[in-house]
Amino acid sequence: MSAVLEINDLHAEFRLDAGTVKPVNGVSLSVEEGQTLAVVGESGSGKTATALSILRLHPTPPCVYTGGEIVAGGRDLLKLSEREMRGIRGNEIAMVFQDPMTSLNPLKTIGAQIAESLRLHQGLSRSEARSKAVDALREVGIPTPERRAGEYPHQFSGGMRQRAMIAMALACRPKILIADEPTTALDVTVQAQIMELLAGLQERFGMAIVLITHDLGVVARSADQVLVMYGGRPVELAPVDDVFADPRMPYTRALLRSMPRGDVPGGAPLDPIPGAPPSLFAPPRGCAFHPRCALARPECAELVPELTEKAPGHKAACVLEGSLR
Repeated sequence: MSAVLEINDLHAEFRLDAGTVKPVNGVSLSVEEGQTLAVVGESGSGKTATALSILRLHPTPPCVYTGGEIVAGGRDLLKLSEREMRGIRGNEIAMVFQDPMTSLNPLKTIGAQIAESLRLHQGLSRSEARSKAVDALREVGIPTPERRAGEYPHQFSGGMRQRAMIAMALACRPKILIADEPTTALDVTVQAQIMELLAGLQERFGMAIVLITHDLGVVARSADQVLVMYGGRPVELAPVDDVFADPRMPYTRALLRSMPRGDVPGGAPLDPIPGAPPSLFAPPRGCAFHPRCALARPECAELVPELTEKAPGHKAACVLEGSLR
């Protein structure tokens, strides 16, 4: 099966008055139809910056794409005009943003916001778009969708707003869905409902999903592949089971050890990662993780490791070889 989205050695930098930062620094990934790729890492690791780069949503300037390619539908999105990109956003590639309350227009009804996308991309009449908007709300499990389509975002609960965002994103049946922290600020029960909803819609429509998340529990239940990022760079890429069973990058191992364990009787003590993520204005020399790494060697302060295959289908950016268990 061929990839519906492929990123090859993507570089993006922000040229600011305070200096230049590189939140996307050599990112490569691919996602196949019906597959879920989870992108994980601490805040500031480059997850959302990479996701927004796929749709070229960073303002330019200050953002400049200095290398690489983003291939979807046989086209390099970095070479398309802004007009061509508007035809792709929400139509071929859709995104569910992190905070639905700030992503939805408070002055328009939910139904009108969904219908706007349908009219833009599919050329539907007002009545046709309204009918399809109601159908989209029904698909994501919103009760009495005919009535709720006429309500405003502030009349929806947090979980309902997230469902409305998903309905808007999927109304045009995109081939790729980018979900940026879709369960943030939701209680555990609603989180599970949202992830079950995405999984059901993915199976129904055959979408590829790029899932941006901090929640490793969600990753374990939902993802096929995992990309771990640190300091704007990819540091591990592998099938989800391999990442949890045999992490090959010390940062990935540290993330897993800092996660609460529900499978250990009586629980297990948390093992937080010391220090703080690196400043992108002044990243450390060598491997960006080496100041916090318990397994660091002298060469880690000098060499920037490339993402290389450590086991079949399992890549990591580390000078260490073999299992870290």
